[in-house]
Parts: sequence; C-alpha cells; structure tokens
Amino acid sequence: MRSLLVISRQPPTHLAAREALDLALAAAAFGVPTGMLFMADGVLQLAKGQDASRIDAKSLTANLQALPMFGVDELFACSLSLKDRGLTSDRCMLPARPIDSTEIAALLENYDQVVTL
Repeated sequence: MRSLLVISRQPPTHLAAREALDLALAAAAFGVPTGMLFMADGVLQLAKGQDASRIDAKSLTANLQALPMFGVDELFACSLSLKDRGLTSDRCMLPARPIDSTEIAALLENYDQVVTL
C-alpha cells in the first residue's frame, strides 16, 4: 500500500490547517500509512493552550488529538520552525518529533506520496 506524508505549513487559523488534518485522518481511516510534518507556521498548530473561541473559530485540538487514534503515529515538526516561533516539545500538545532539514529530506524519500497544504 502506498504511504502518504501530509505537510502542514499554515497556522491553526488558516483553512488549509484543518484540510491537512482532515486529509491525514481520512487517509488513515482507509488504512493508508500516513504521517504528518508540521513546518513554518504549521508548528503553531501544536502549541498547547490554544483558545479558538477568542477569534470565533473552531478549535483544531480534537482533530490533532485524533491523529494517533486513527493510526497517524508518524508526527514530525521542523526543528528550525519550532525554534523560530519559540516552541519547544514540552509546549506541544502532541509528541511530534523535531527534525532538521537533512532529516526532512530523508523523510520525503520514505513516503510514496507527499501533499503540502
């Protein structure tokens, strides 16, 4: 079976952030080996303590927490993006493994399909 890596580059307030999560959850629900990589402002989705109601938006927290339940266990975060935004793994709601640019290049080679949103 072909594998899928979903790269999420948008902040939690952007529609593409929800679409990336929905894509990963749907693929995993159909048995596709799926991983997620959070890069650029996408790492902000991982921050603990977000309150989407303050901006009249729907929270991504439930979708994010559902990833492991659907079998999306391969969660990665660009270490440079985390650093640039002042995030550390202890301030993230999911155990996304920080990886550097060399590891990202290798990661891309491990998946049959890559979708960036």
